[in-house]
Amino acid sequence: MDRSRKEQVVAELQEKLKDVQLAILVDYSGLNVTKITELRNELRKSDAEIRVIKNTLFKLASKDSEFNLFDDHLKGPLALIMNFGDVVEPTKALVDFAKKNADLELKVGVMNGTFLTKEQIQALSELPSREVLLGKLLSVMVGAQTSLVSVLSGVPRQFVRLLEAYREQKEKEN
Repeated sequence: MDRSRKEQVVAELQEKLKDVQLAILVDYSGLNVTKITELRNELRKSDAEIRVIKNTLFKLASKDSEFNLFDDHLKGPLALIMNFGDVVEPTKALVDFAKKNADLELKVGVMNGTFLTKEQIQALSELPSREVLLGKLLSVMVGAQTSLVSVLSGVPRQFVRLLEAYREQKEKEN
């Protein structure tokens, strides 16, 4: 790879890293092309991608970003998983793929400037997806409104019952 091509790769990577929500380094040695393609397809479904990049080029691209936290871990053949949307979905896909394929080893990650260990990445994969969390939040919000309406309608309801009891009492007296 000549110098101009390397500069182009670094520039492309710097541009992509600006939009990345979560980045994970994985050791892919031992995976064949079929398995990497399978992983790539799984990650595409959840707005993520896998790139095999030379460690030195990645160091140059991440020099002035939060991804320089990876510098101490850039040893050996590594692939970079970059996620541009919801962080849970691609993490689940990656962890599930790693469980099925022992040759893929999760190393470390960075999410919004926070360094993640292998254990933290696995814990992140166990969280419910964004849609499930939004659904739970919506049910709590609807439940609170329903309870408020029930409480507020209780006073007039009791007043109507009191008036009905008073009317029945007057009818019995007459």
